[in-house]
Amino acid sequence: MSERIDEQQNELVQLIKRYSSEDGCHPTAIPSLFVISESHVTEPVYSVYKPSFCIIVQGEKEVLLAKESFKYGPGDYLVASLDLPVTGQVINASSNAPYLALKLEFTPRQILEVLDDAAIQVGPEKRSNRAMFVSQVEESLLDAVVRLARLLDNPNDIPVLAPIFTKEILYRVLQGPYGRIVEQMAIEGSFTYQIREVIEFIKTNYNETIRIEELAEIANMSVSTLHRHFKEITAMSPIQFQKHIKLQEARRILLSESTDAADVAFRVGYESPSQFSREYSRMFGFPPKEDINRLRNKYEKSINA
Repeated sequence: MSERIDEQQNELVQLIKRYSSEDGCHPTAIPSLFVISESHVTEPVYSVYKPSFCIIVQGEKEVLLAKESFKYGPGDYLVASLDLPVTGQVINASSNAPYLALKLEFTPRQILEVLDDAAIQVGPEKRSNRAMFVSQVEESLLDAVVRLARLLDNPNDIPVLAPIFTKEILYRVLQGPYGRIVEQMAIEGSFTYQIREVIEFIKTNYNETIRIEELAEIANMSVSTLHRHFKEITAMSPIQFQKHIKLQEARRILLSESTDAADVAFRVGYESPSQFSREYSRMFGFPPKEDINRLRNKYEKSINA
């Protein structure tokens, strides 16, 4: 890493510490910008990433998309170009050197605006690519990230300057080695664009029985073509994708409400509570009741510590 990048990262360390007084992911005064801090190695966290740019300035993290691993740390950034169910785990952090990161969510409309402003002519590619990647950060990109984060200290400048600096960050990502992956999410007619529409349908109807023929019709593809491109882009089949969404939502309900596993199984679209319990255990490592008790006990211990 260059000396300049080292200086930029040190400045971001101080900014993130200032705006994350405790562990967790914290929204900021800048729309779609979050600061993240963890003072210890975490257990796997299951969530659905929105399209986002994530950069670490201290510590390390591993993100699993299905069985594919993306590890990154200082000097790297990760981009998800579609809504993706993932498992994230901070693998390097301590109270003396906490994991510190920034996440900037973005939309296809913002990508199109950058492409239009830069007069970049892009058409749909004839192949599909994984909708997640890790790349090395460049000085020009990190400089734009620093300028965006500095606005937290100058909130009056946010309405005017935050959109400009956000656009610059996206422009730098588009100019990077994996820029075409991000471009394709916004290009109508691309495989990524078509799969994005299928993902939206699955998310909206995750608790319904979904016919693969219906998804193929939404994507304007044959069933076999849909399967192939969906797996190339998301690392899983449409049915596996729906299962991830179902089980993550089930876990969220069990943690936030006083209800039993059988009721939740039916709410998220399972016809058999025993099948729900089996698939829940396979994903999270414990049966529903044991898992929720374990998580609640762990939370109470951290509060009382």
